[in-house]
Amino acid sequence: MLQFITQKYTRESGVRSLDRTLAGVMRSVAKKVAMNESYQTKLNQKDIADALGPVKYDNEEYTKVDLPGVAVGLAWTRMGGDILFIEASTSKGKGKLTLTGNLGDVMKESASTALSYIKAHSLSLGIDPEAFDHTDIHVHVPEGAIPKDGPSAGITMLTAITSALKNKPVKPYLAMTGEITLRGKVLPVGGIKEKVLAARRSGITEIMLCEDNRRHVEQIPADYIKGIHFTYVTKMDQVIENALGFLVF
Repeated sequence: MLQFITQKYTRESGVRSLDRTLAGVMRSVAKKVAMNESYQTKLNQKDIADALGPVKYDNEEYTKVDLPGVAVGLAWTRMGGDILFIEASTSKGKGKLTLTGNLGDVMKESASTALSYIKAHSLSLGIDPEAFDHTDIHVHVPEGAIPKDGPSAGITMLTAITSALKNKPVKPYLAMTGEITLRGKVLPVGGIKEKVLAARRSGITEIMLCEDNRRHVEQIPADYIKGIHFTYVTKMDQVIENALGFLVF
């Protein structure tokens, strides 16, 4: 029940909210004692809901997606880490790139950088260069009410767009984080501990990130990352090869 309360009723980097929430449960039971009402000494989820109301947070669990164009990123927030689904789709058009989902300028730049890299390396990726002239690309990040920004979704944007263009699904149970450049480099990002813990909480079994972030992973206690395989990359073609399972020539 402590774990249930922590996951469903609190979302913070510290424990002040958890302290207040637990106190609320105790006051609820104390009231029943004072009023000579029946109460349980061992609480279940229904008792918690009676004391605190409906759950406030629903931590997004990873669900396997077999559709092309969907990749899972890792985000840092003030309340810790979270997984982030990024969706890309293609349609007939004039080469327009559309970005939706309450994205900040830096995140929009990551999508543009990813598309520019794909266009520049279309032949090595097995994509017809002329296809971009009559194909519109739409990138969407769900939960539009939540602002999203930062460069760490770069490799996720790259993977989602490439997956949509190649019509090939991304490897399941894989999440990723890393900044990208036009030169094809993958750069390190921050908030690794929070992102890794969010991935483990969501059921992710593999995380791909920059080689320079290896030292940050090594600082996380082994018990916290048990069952997670880490793939370290330095180049964007390594990202595509690992995520989509085909070689970039």
